[in-house]
Amino acid sequence: MGFSEREHGLIVTARSEAEVTSRGYTFSELMVAAAAREIGDGELVFVGMRLPMLAFLVARRTHAPRAVGLFENGVVRETPSLELLYTMGDPPNLLHATQCGQMLDVMSLLQQGRVNVGFLGAAEVDRFGNLNTTWGHRNKEMQRLPGSGGACDIACLARRTVVLLAHERGRLTERVGHITSPGYGSGNGWRRAQGLPANSGPSAVITTLGVVRFGDDGEAFLASVHPGVSVEEVLANTGWTLRVADDLVETPAPRDEALAVMREMDPNHFWTR
Repeated sequence: MGFSEREHGLIVTARSEAEVTSRGYTFSELMVAAAAREIGDGELVFVGMRLPMLAFLVARRTHAPRAVGLFENGVVRETPSLELLYTMGDPPNLLHATQCGQMLDVMSLLQQGRVNVGFLGAAEVDRFGNLNTTWGHRNKEMQRLPGSGGACDIACLARRTVVLLAHERGRLTERVGHITSPGYGSGNGWRRAQGLPANSGPSAVITTLGVVRFGDDGEAFLASVHPGVSVEEVLANTGWTLRVADDLVETPAPRDEALAVMREMDPNHFWTR
């Protein structure tokens, strides 16, 4: 994998409704489709909240019919929910679940090294994939955020993690103000030095502008840009000089079958507006 560095200015392109209409999908739908592609068939998936709940449904009903969903409240699903989920504790997530147990039941699967991929959100992510969900700025004031929940466990023990967040300069920062959930620390073998499992850590950060992945040194690089997004726009909205892959590609548009599942489950675009 090669990288290049590009000069950039403060270029921000507005997204018009006409652009979305001409493409035939929203950027949230594009993010869901990209997240679903991170799930392999037969994998154990720590689903998380918001867009990943829909991504799991899409994966199960398209390319990964044997994926198993794990939810932090102790729910295990071998079949996808028949209705849109707003929280993991919604009755449709309990109906026909394989197991409705306790948090320890699913967290123990992490400790056993059996969870293939976990989805996470964050207020901030840095160039080594470390996440902050503990402290953040709002209205120029430092405020306490919700904290880790089970995210630190997932970030430490899942074989790989995928992060979803809006691509803003203040949220993709060179170093997070507080490490709530570790990525690759400071790079260069940091996870191994901390005694974390080998071959674990973040594999992708899916944003509203593109997909960021990580090199062997633990540092992030831009792997793909979403249709209609320029590299300059991504760099302008990143808080460090983000490396760009020499073989940079365009993020694949959602396939028709994936869009059909999203729109069947979320016809009012609650998650995908």
